Amino acid sequence: MGIPGSYWRPAGNLVGTAAAGVPADNPTVAACLFPALAQALTFAMRIIDYYIGRSFIKYFCIIIIILMVLFSLFELLSQLDDVGKGNYRLHNALTFILLTLPKRLLDLMPISTLLGGIIALGLMADHGELIAMEALGISIVRICTAVFVVGMLLMLTSGLLAEMVIPGMEQQARKSRAQAISTSGITLTRQGFWARRDNSYIHVDKMLSEGVAANLDIFEFDSQGRLLAFTHADNANLQDNKQWVLSNIIQKVIVDNEVIAKKVPSLTLDSFLSADQVSVLELPPYSLSTPNLMRYIAALRQSGQNTDQYSIALWRKLSVPLTTGAMVLLSLSFVFGSTRSISAGYRITVGAFVGIILYLLDQMIMQWGLLLNINPFITAMTPVLLISSIAFGRLRKAF
Repeated sequence: MGIPGSYWRPAGNLVGTAAAGVPADNPTVAACLFPALAQALTFAMRIIDYYIGRSFIKYFCIIIIILMVLFSLFELLSQLDDVGKGNYRLHNALTFILLTLPKRLLDLMPISTLLGGIIALGLMADHGELIAMEALGISIVRICTAVFVVGMLLMLTSGLLAEMVIPGMEQQARKSRAQAISTSGITLTRQGFWARRDNSYIHVDKMLSEGVAANLDIFEFDSQGRLLAFTHADNANLQDNKQWVLSNIIQKVIVDNEVIAKKVPSLTLDSFLSADQVSVLELPPYSLSTPNLMRYIAALRQSGQNTDQYSIALWRKLSVPLTTGAMVLLSLSFVFGSTRSISAGYRITVGAFVGIILYLLDQMIMQWGLLLNINPFITAMTPVLLISSIAFGRLRKAF
């Protein structure tokens, strides 16, 4: 795809400007020497910036739509295994797929950014458009800046997705799925779920991963339906013996129409959820917002539990947008950091191969960080530093 003819109309004047020793991307100098060209030069530069950015966004959207459809089909195949359990039907599985689309979008943004940039700039290089821009006096830095501005918008979008869109939709998706799969004993609400054990009613705000529950409220009644005691626990952990160990407890007991409040460091509760119910109700760390993650991390630390999984999820909210920006730099290195004689097809093939390797490496680093108890900040930021180092190393050839 070439630059439309209207983009080339000022070319004669721009070439004359560049030939006279005035850089075409410096309107201030051009305005001093050629006042009549200043307005046309500025307008032409904006058109070229817009053209580069539009091409980048176009191919980014094409790539990410293809990948989202592919990964959504994989997820649908996975959900089909649960169709038929309880009231979980095909339309429930499709609803789950739609509600979890933002998470897949966020996961695929870095690799889509890399491939979108390589395709857009690679085709421009193949068609001689980048050479034409440089002949007009447009520096490589200016071209890279136009691409990186779009990359900044993608970074902002990924940050907003991670913090404002994904938590709510992921929790809604998993709650609706759990409600359909669970046959009895659990009632899901907008704020957690209710379970019954004998004459006690238990409300759980959130069921976190690895058998960790947050904000439990237990209401105990007698056989006449009168409230005997109320217990609140900040968190609870499911032990191997199927018992729940509650911590940071405030207990209020009604005795002779008086309420006696006391603090209890820990309390053991017989299991009120089956293993299948626990797995269905669990919320993964990435489905929590930053304030919730910080609150749960603090609560887990107070009870002496490992917080690495939640700390990594917290730092990933920062590292994923930064990884997207690093992928923009890496895509530039495939065009300006290598010989121009390489075809776009070759760049796309190599870029796709590198993108897949980096995607898998990113997932492996997260798992290694958890297994080896590496600092969560280092674990989350390692992919950003790795990709940025590769990109800057390749770009040194162009500057």
